Amino acid sequence: MSTPSPQLLVAAAQQTLGMGRRRGLPRAVCLHLAGEVLAVARGLKPALLYDCNCAGVSELQSYLEALQGLSFLTQGLHILDIGENSLIVSPEHVCQHLEQVLLGPIAFVDVSSSQPHPSICSLDQLQALKAPVAEIITHLQGLQRDQSLAVSCSRLCCSDWNLCTVFGILLGYPVPYTFHLNQREDNCLAMTPLRVFTARILWLLDQPPVLLYSFSVPESLFLALRDILNTWEKDLRTRCRTQNDFTDLSISSEIVTLPAVAL
Repeated sequence: MSTPSPQLLVAAAQQTLGMGRRRGLPRAVCLHLAGEVLAVARGLKPALLYDCNCAGVSELQSYLEALQGLSFLTQGLHILDIGENSLIVSPEHVCQHLEQVLLGPIAFVDVSSSQPHPSICSLDQLQALKAPVAEIITHLQGLQRDQSLAVSCSRLCCSDWNLCTVFGILLGYPVPYTFHLNQREDNCLAMTPLRVFTARILWLLDQPPVLLYSFSVPESLFLALRDILNTWEKDLRTRCRTQNDFTDLSISSEIVTLPAVAL
């Protein structure tokens, strides 16, 4: 499959996601968005959380249909609305990822403000945090019975979910953060050294690489989490070798300390 010209990819985004403005999303944002969508379709990331502007589900549906009209996408994608946030997923790939989460290996880090420093969740906490995963799998598997629409969409009720944790799982982070819901305004990550991992991959010539992942783990827990992080990296490199659209995966890390960390 040949990639449409960058001009066509930019036009598809600007015409469907422009929100009525004379000039839509910047060219660089449009091309990066197309690359992220393709990465979801190829199974390199389980989901994409759309945050380029305030476009809603209907605009995103039009955008994905425009990409299909360019033969850029050859399979159906799904838009999952959770807590008024839109995630673009490939139902098949995201269900495979979520099933792996249930089986492990994955760890959750509790960053509740009530504790002095981040800590790895216990086995009892782990089971409770995995509960929404099974619900999402059931929801998505039910949708796969109806493939009449190339781009489908649905909404999940999540009144008692920790969205920070759920999004971390859906976005493929090997170590999602969690915290007590009654302490959602704060966490214990301020002035805590964090090791930030970044995964980028080349797509279009003469364009910056596509950002696949960006997440952090507390540096104090890095050694305890290293096996899980190594497994995540090995799996990502394996998946990259099974496709031909992207090349030159680069995974880097740096240690940062911030006065405040938003989740």
